[in-house]
Amino acid sequence: MNELRLPSDGPLSWAAELPFYQAGLAGYSDYAMRMVARKHGCPYCITEAMLDHFLINGGKGLEVAELREDDHPICGQLMGSHADEIAAGAKILDGLGYDVIDVNIACPQKKIKRKSRGGHLLSVPDEAIEILKAVADAVEGSRPLTVKMRRAFDDSNEALDGFHKIFQAAIELGYSGVTVHGRTVEQKYIGPSTWESLRKIVDEYGHEHVRHAATKHQKFMIGGSGDIWQTSDIFAMIEQTGVDVVSVARGCIGNPWIFEQARAMAQRKKGGGQGVGDKQGGDAPRIYEQRDVLLEHFELSMQLYGEQQAARMMRKFGIRFSRHHPEGEQIKAAFIKVKGLDAWQGVLDEFYAVDGVGVGVDAAVPDEARTQVSEESCGS
Repeated sequence: MNELRLPSDGPLSWAAELPFYQAGLAGYSDYAMRMVARKHGCPYCITEAMLDHFLINGGKGLEVAELREDDHPICGQLMGSHADEIAAGAKILDGLGYDVIDVNIACPQKKIKRKSRGGHLLSVPDEAIEILKAVADAVEGSRPLTVKMRRAFDDSNEALDGFHKIFQAAIELGYSGVTVHGRTVEQKYIGPSTWESLRKIVDEYGHEHVRHAATKHQKFMIGGSGDIWQTSDIFAMIEQTGVDVVSVARGCIGNPWIFEQARAMAQRKKGGGQGVGDKQGGDAPRIYEQRDVLLEHFELSMQLYGEQQAARMMRKFGIRFSRHHPEGEQIKAAFIKVKGLDAWQGVLDEFYAVDGVGVGVDAAVPDEARTQVSEESCGS
């Protein structure tokens, strides 16, 4: 019997060699962030979740979804509460040229629950399955489909049963894979991600094949998510749980070097050399490297939003980037005050004019990684 394997061509072919990607992050993972990540070795990116009715209604919601030629392979993530509307949204993403379409039934935010979408759907598995079927029917096999889930709605046996019902339906409906976050919806981002739950999922479903693939030997891809803060976490999750790929979410905000380091580590593990750049899979980015990325990210953001909106958008990125600099607290305070390109450049001139060694990888991990308490938007 032939061994199951991850795809060797198509938009998911990266997974066999580079088992990580940038997650969809509400309020963060726009074109600018994705391009910075790609430049640093990220093989695949997911958009932040797009609401189906925003796509259907056109205008700004549809404009944001439009793609650029250099932004591939790209997965468009959809979220909605009605099967007919999310099917219409899937057709729009299909027409826009997204390589993969992902259905989000993971987001734990209160406003999502009130709208009966995202992670709420894990509490109503029949409705979730109806949505998955509607998307599959709408796309008609034109491109791979994936799902983002959490390990259950809560810790009850009933919720766990619902999770498995949805997961099994994704397999039977021909989806190419599911990424599971190791927290429940009720947990939000409080407490640790339970990697052991991912191990159990792999043990149960790790030998499934993609039902609608051209060959029965294409492996159903299982991804893991939650508490990925540095490069070593990516490979620790793979080793401890057996997942095929790892979703890097909050850990890559203000830290595109995680992908450069992960690519280098993946290639060294396969005996293929260092990979992108000079990183050894964990070296701190130097001050000049940080400066160049900060400037590039701001300029890309200006192309999208104009100077004033980009300045507002980039403050939160600057705060995240500041943790790599020895004077992080002062830089954080300075970025908070930024209102335009001149002010942004002023921070770079003041703190990034002299090259030097950045903060070590462990020290640069954000506080929420240590406290395991966060109210971040959907993503990890």
